Amino acid sequence: MPAEALAAGLARRRRIGLRVALAVATGLTFDMATGAVIPFLGALFAAQFLVSGARPLPLAKAIGLVGIVLVVGQAFILLSGIFGDRPAQFLSLLGLFYFLCFFLQAEGRGGPAIFVCLVIAIMVPLLDRVHDKLDTSIIAILLQGCASGAILSWLAHAALPDADMPDEASVQAAGGVEGAAVHALASAVILLMAVTFCLTNSAFSSALVIPITVASLLLQLDLAAGWRVALGLVAVNLLGGVLASLAFAFVELRPSLLSLFLVVLLVGLILGGRATAAHPYAKIYGGALTTFLILLGTGLSPLPASTPESFATRIGYVLLAVVYTLCMTSLLWPRRRAAGAIAEVSP
Repeated sequence: MPAEALAAGLARRRRIGLRVALAVATGLTFDMATGAVIPFLGALFAAQFLVSGARPLPLAKAIGLVGIVLVVGQAFILLSGIFGDRPAQFLSLLGLFYFLCFFLQAEGRGGPAIFVCLVIAIMVPLLDRVHDKLDTSIIAILLQGCASGAILSWLAHAALPDADMPDEASVQAAGGVEGAAVHALASAVILLMAVTFCLTNSAFSSALVIPITVASLLLQLDLAAGWRVALGLVAVNLLGGVLASLAFAFVELRPSLLSLFLVVLLVGLILGGRATAAHPYAKIYGGALTTFLILLGTGLSPLPASTPESFATRIGYVLLAVVYTLCMTSLLWPRRRAAGAIAEVSP
């Protein structure tokens, strides 16, 4: 009986991993075929929706996410216009929003909407500063990315249905963190410093991968459960960058949509399957998939950057984001959380 349960669990994780791979490969290929300005958004959101739960995203929740994108995106465009000449006030409001997002996440609430909100609150200020001609079309880009991510997740579930799925309520209930307010405040400060660095430094103004990687790690990291997990975090995220570099080189050599689909499908199987497994590194692989999609998508994007960036430079950005996040969380996150995380994995 235990062997049958183990086999059933393994088969379920394989289906989820295959769903993730199909969704990200289809999403990125479709966006490239249609000339999307930011082609990784749909695939990125689809991966988040599929990894965060075994059940399909409910229609009401999907509509709510689209509404959140519209409201939050428009709010930050207005705030950027009003406080464009007053950076201290704008950054204070940005930090407050980050705090609210991390507080809800630390309380075990919000689900994938937290990541969506953080991506909006990172991309809108940076894109508005570097590519001010995009203006309100940024909202349309984000709306399209969120909606296509939801549709891709539904199509993946339709292609690979799973009749025996765990209760979603029990999955969501296990997300609370002791000292949520202090933890959220520390995370907000860490992310705000990364965003401020990119906003105030022209050489990094288009480096979306840095703050998005930081946000992804803050949402998924259980404060480095010892050096083993810390080194694993660095290695796996760098693996995502290396895979993105190899994928880009392969697509450059064989520039076709089929080549793009196959290489993203392969990487999705490698990282997406491990992101759903029941081991301490699972969330780290989810972050590595996020890194891969952002790096490959920005490399293929028709959106011009302020400075020329090679893939080696972008991988360096990922390393910078990972090391920065590890150092800052070890300094600012509550020590009781760190001790608890270490105790969970200690033999």
